Amino acid sequence: MNETLPDNVQAMTPQRGAGVDPFDLAIVGGGPVGLALACRLLQITPWRIVLIDAATPARAARDPRAIALSHGSRELLEQIGAWAGMPATPIEHIHVSQRGRFGHVKLHRDDYSIPALGYVVRYGALCSALEQALSRHAGAGGRLVRAFDTRIDALEQGGAELVEVRGAAPEGLPVSYRARLAVQAEGGLFHQQIARTAAAAGTRRRDYGQTAIVSHVSCTRPMPGWAWERFTEQGPLALLPHDDGDEGNAAAGAAGFGYALVWCCTPDEASRRLALPDREFLAELEAVFGQRMGHFTRVAKRHAFPLGLNAAGLTVNGRVVAIGNAAQTLHPVAGQGLNLGLRDAFALADELRRACTPQALAAFAARHRVDRAVTIGVTDLLPRLFGIPYSLAAHARGASLAALECLPPLKHLLARQMIYGMRR
Repeated sequence: MNETLPDNVQAMTPQRGAGVDPFDLAIVGGGPVGLALACRLLQITPWRIVLIDAATPARAARDPRAIALSHGSRELLEQIGAWAGMPATPIEHIHVSQRGRFGHVKLHRDDYSIPALGYVVRYGALCSALEQALSRHAGAGGRLVRAFDTRIDALEQGGAELVEVRGAAPEGLPVSYRARLAVQAEGGLFHQQIARTAAAAGTRRRDYGQTAIVSHVSCTRPMPGWAWERFTEQGPLALLPHDDGDEGNAAAGAAGFGYALVWCCTPDEASRRLALPDREFLAELEAVFGQRMGHFTRVAKRHAFPLGLNAAGLTVNGRVVAIGNAAQTLHPVAGQGLNLGLRDAFALADELRRACTPQALAAFAARHRVDRAVTIGVTDLLPRLFGIPYSLAAHARGASLAALECLPPLKHLLARQMIYGMRR
């Protein structure tokens, strides 16, 4: 709890007991989705908020992971003043293909009259920009209270029309916060709470049998502005333009312009590739991707994450709502996870503008249902469709890509879903 806060933001002292005035909203999770929601709520509502996080802003700011934001997400972040000045590498063109087969799709920013289709930013830079915006929106009325290094274990709905948010602060000190509504913005606590209810029947889970290797690579002939999504026999391979400068690459010895790499393959192949020397890893990457951008010359530290779908069938349970990763974790194909989470946050804030009630949560779930279903459906279908191993299926996929490229209205419909979701 030693985090330095702006003068207009109060650090939370652990509290218990009915004598403590309840908050209007408790937001569990201080990642990008929780921060964006807090910013928007402070901007457009009068509600008093406690924002509870298992980490600290300083720790989040050091996170070097590269993430993809759509142009639609940029527009949302601009609304809360969290975009200006953030280091971001634009994605101006996207090339989608399958390895060793005919057919491809190209998307260009000019076709949609926008400055970029999307952007690649560091997770830490995004969190820092949202923290700065949050301190501006907090104002002088003491409406925002922060709790850091605090683990939440239970969201209990009692008979007093309040939610009891229980957990542990640093050194295991038990804490409890009361609020009219609670928002679970990260982690799996919401899934655990509804697992024993009838709503769990609608939960979608899938193990894709894939692991994502993520890193940063450099090459001899980079093509700034171009992003690549290449489907292989074992899963998609994505290269996203990312000029993270000296700060992001100095430790890895890969300074300068390069690409954020997301390479999906079987768990056994991922383990083997993680263990390869850098030179052999880059040679395998070049063999799979080709030499369109010359030779791959450097790779930063590699990390691996198992891939699966976990989407709650119900996002609202009484006075508790789940958004972002608490509501759904998606396959990284097309980079839609965080973008959907940000749309979650803004759609929820717009409903809470009218009232801080369970009815507002239900209205949010109804309003956001189509966007959520379509995004989950697309990101679930693509890796399974392109993972069918038969030659006839590969030819059919190639024909589909070629047809999509030749049918601009259909291609633009899909592109607009990836850029904006169903909010437009």
